Amino acid sequence: MKLKIEGLDFAYKAGSPVLREVTMEALPGQITALIGPNASGKSTLIKCIAGLLKASGKIMFGSRDTRDIPKAERSRLTGYLPQELPARAILTVFEAILIGRLNSLSWRVSQDDLEKAFDVLSFMGIQDLATRFLSELSGGQKQIVSIAQTLAGEPEIMLLDEPTSNLDLRHEIEVLEIIQNDTRTRNTTTIIAIHNLTLATRYADKLIVLKEGEIYSSGPLEAVISPEMIRNVYGVEAKMFRENGVFYVIPLSPSGVGLI
Repeated sequence: MKLKIEGLDFAYKAGSPVLREVTMEALPGQITALIGPNASGKSTLIKCIAGLLKASGKIMFGSRDTRDIPKAERSRLTGYLPQELPARAILTVFEAILIGRLNSLSWRVSQDDLEKAFDVLSFMGIQDLATRFLSELSGGQKQIVSIAQTLAGEPEIMLLDEPTSNLDLRHEIEVLEIIQNDTRTRNTTTIIAIHNLTLATRYADKLIVLKEGEIYSSGPLEAVISPEMIRNVYGVEAKMFRENGVFYVIPLSPSGVGLI
């Protein structure tokens, strides 16, 4: 399902605008990455798309204005993973993933819902955690379970705010490959907010750069990532190179020494 936004503005109460004249689109079967420094509006934009914040402007799901889509249907169409994970009740991992199918669950859990939950466990490679309580998991494990819960709902639009936070390098790559595979397989429209520019360029089909609530640039990797953009948006110098088909972005200190 194509996502299109036209002239979106948002401000918290009487404060200064957080988003200004945001116009963009994201296509099915592709990952669109929102990049930019802290407080540039990435999380706010995702919440506006999810319907958690009311913005002015137009948000279209396919040919439909989201203002005309009932709340329950909009919730079914979108899967939202927040940056800050909510407190959990006393649930096992399997129960938490099953809750991800709330939009299809009735008073009785169907065999299809059970099978879908098992499929997601297998897809994420966390079958061994199925009977563990969420309170027993590490922060990284909880993050992976939250992603699995989002996938379990089979949304047409996935909105993932920093999906690799709390993960080590190996699990960052594994999770992004899972998200990429799911996006391609189900033809999902996937939007992720991400800070790691190297991972963004590796897994995203399209990049949207936000700076102070406005879109600075957008498009494919080659049209967006440049030393000039990083200097103007992030305030640091950087060097870039390709190796084995992977694009690397290395931020530099003013003295030219790589930052750890």
